[in-house]
Amino acid sequence: MKNIPYLLIAFRFLCAPIILVLAFYLKIEARIPILILMYLGLFSDIFDGIIARKAGVASEKLRRLDSQTDLVFWLSIGVATYLLFPELIKQNKVPIILIFVMEALCYIISFAKFGKETCTHAFLSKMWGLSLLLAFTSLLGFEYAGWAFRTSVVLGLISHLDVILIILILPKWQHDIPSCYHAWRIRHGKSIKKNIYFNS
Repeated sequence: MKNIPYLLIAFRFLCAPIILVLAFYLKIEARIPILILMYLGLFSDIFDGIIARKAGVASEKLRRLDSQTDLVFWLSIGVATYLLFPELIKQNKVPIILIFVMEALCYIISFAKFGKETCTHAFLSKMWGLSLLLAFTSLLGFEYAGWAFRTSVVLGLISHLDVILIILILPKWQHDIPSCYHAWRIRHGKSIKKNIYFNS
């Protein structure tokens, strides 16, 4: 039971190079296999945290590993989408660049303040992950950006702002902080309540 979270993280990490190889060699025919791996990867992300919390192994090391694996996983899907539909990505390059800038800011601010990468696993970030699933389903499955892509961009910007506020508010580095409101309570010495299915 205690090893399952690590195995799920390893599965998601291994999905990344497979997704890139499929996109590079199979081109348009890789769409369905990539979508399947994307959904399996998301399910592994959901369950690794739940199982880790239930098994009592949601350590800093595990949560940091999980967070960085998420970044590698979603980046691989983004690169694969570009390889398959470069024009579609170029048409939407401004909001995509904005998301990358916000992601970089989260890391820069966290390293500047704590000397570590961010690892909040905030609730809004989880919602953004679900919106990414819809956006990439639209992009890869139907070669269409539309409302799913726009929703994902908006949620992405909001969730990154929430993470930045969490970093700025926290007095010291911590992992698994549900929101900037929870960070504010921690800063003022107040207890916070978390849900085992969403955060430890």
